[in-house]
Amino acid sequence: MRVASYLVDGNPAWGMVTADGAGLVDATGVFPSLKAALAADGLAEVARALAGKPADRAVAATELLPVLPDPDKILCVGLNYDDHRKEGGHPERGHPTFFTRFANSQIGHRRPMIKPAVSDQLDYEAELAIVIGKAGRHIPAERAFEHVAGYAPYNDGSVRDWQRHTTQFTPGKNFVGTGGFGPWMATPDEIADLDAVTVEARLNGNVMQHATVADMLFPIPALIAYASTFTELVPGDVIATGTPGGVGSRRDPQVWMKPGDVIEIEIGGVGVLVNEVVAE
Repeated sequence: MRVASYLVDGNPAWGMVTADGAGLVDATGVFPSLKAALAADGLAEVARALAGKPADRAVAATELLPVLPDPDKILCVGLNYDDHRKEGGHPERGHPTFFTRFANSQIGHRRPMIKPAVSDQLDYEAELAIVIGKAGRHIPAERAFEHVAGYAPYNDGSVRDWQRHTTQFTPGKNFVGTGGFGPWMATPDEIADLDAVTVEARLNGNVMQHATVADMLFPIPALIAYASTFTELVPGDVIATGTPGGVGSRRDPQVWMKPGDVIEIEIGGVGVLVNEVVAE
């Protein structure tokens, strides 16, 4: 099952994506939002209610929102692939690096990614996003997947000079219009082998990053266990699980995204997030 959030006549809606990825079947009559459906553990009910129904609208003609437009929290993981850790010259760490992103920095599939006026150092970061479907604190790693509602592509767009003003990442990770999230969420049953899922970034058609989930330094259960120790995870929360090596800031010469560029983030078996860069 794949689900997306979108606008209908300027109003937020959500629905199930058809098997061919081309259509949307409205689900707002079952639950008012994806977040509400997750809170009620209602995705199975939605699937039953919409079974056999034709698409209400075409994906291509619909303005898609971030998969979760209003999460309680977005937790991002840094330095979770060894090649990315090494390219930045960072030491090995015994715990995952977490920072936060705000919901108003996010954009949906095909929405413009905004290069801020104050910087020319806009970088891409291909990531697998986890969507939490079941609340929990102190979740043991062996039960972590019980709390996962699904997976989606994420672009943790980073304004590098602002990220490095101090040791705190927050400013560079929260410029408006820099966090791509979409086009949709795929439920776990859509993925046969999670470790084999690929995480790839393509800039203007050129592959810039490529890895698999198995390459993570801290696997998904460890991230959920760690995060749920310092905060309560609730339905609709998002964890962006880190980016592989190959970011623009660590290339020689450096590669910064500029207006007119098209950045694609593909999560194998889930979907492709596409955004064009525009000037603020």
